[in-house]
Amino acid sequence: MVTLQNIRAAQTLLEGIAVRTPLFQWTSTSDQRKLFLKLENLQPIGAFKLRGAYNKVASLSDEERRRGVISYSSGNHAQGVAYAARALGVKAIIVMPGNAPKNKLEATAALGAEIVTVGPGSEERRLRAEELAAEHGYAIVPPYNDEKIIAGQGTVGLEILADLPNVETVLVPVGGGGLISGVSAAIKLSNPDVKVIGVEPELAADAQASLRAGRIVSFPAAQVSQTLADGLRTQSIGVINFEHIRAYVDDIVSVSEDEIREAMRALSANAKTVAEPSGAVAPAAFMFHADELPNTKINVAVISGGNIDPILLAELSSR
Repeated sequence: MVTLQNIRAAQTLLEGIAVRTPLFQWTSTSDQRKLFLKLENLQPIGAFKLRGAYNKVASLSDEERRRGVISYSSGNHAQGVAYAARALGVKAIIVMPGNAPKNKLEATAALGAEIVTVGPGSEERRLRAEELAAEHGYAIVPPYNDEKIIAGQGTVGLEILADLPNVETVLVPVGGGGLISGVSAAIKLSNPDVKVIGVEPELAADAQASLRAGRIVSFPAAQVSQTLADGLRTQSIGVINFEHIRAYVDDIVSVSEDEIREAMRALSANAKTVAEPSGAVAPAAFMFHADELPNTKINVAVISGGNIDPILLAELSSR
């Protein structure tokens, strides 16, 4: 399990690398339920993934870095690893699904990574990355099931507590579980009274099913690939992540595809809060699922990324 010391060490390492993103007050001062947005869409790669990726790559030995790194991702982690590898002078290979958004594929390539494409299943890209790592000796940089990754993502939680000490509930999107593992650990180990709620698309609500069942539940690739939230199309959460979720997360709720779209449309009205589908799920829970959330006045929702497909953004704007 990741400790508070691990997360604070990651925070020190990330100074000058990751942006200390602001909290943006979304609701008016007259609203009884206040919502602040944690703007991880303002990171250099447009998403929080830089935090964990850099923390992991920086932890590798000189020999591991000389051999190069490999990862697997639907988009934002790919960019995080590519960015970190370039900054540290390391070769990077990323296994990505062929149906990843074009803008994320192009951004990853522009950062200097070599891209290997496979089918839509999250397990398929993991297995291909492991094959290539065994063949070439690359060090694997997992997207979520890793303590260095979790500690890096946990720095988001430390920043929320520092900027809003009276926060009562924090809403966090869940894909493989890296972000919520880190954020929940940072928050609960600092202030156990704060509620941490995960949010998933209904089509990929495997973490919610896992928490309910008390064991890791896997969803079929054909189902999870249908959600608009491409960054949350994981078939199951990681083993390490599940342990953190069971220890620190109060509940997980799910949102519909229509709710994700409506939240994206509302957020796109302000340039600072533009969110990709995965980044809009936490605000969507606040907007549409108040009855499933803690009855708290001071709330934060993490906008995990803003790398929205320009065509999708134009579609939302036209409506």
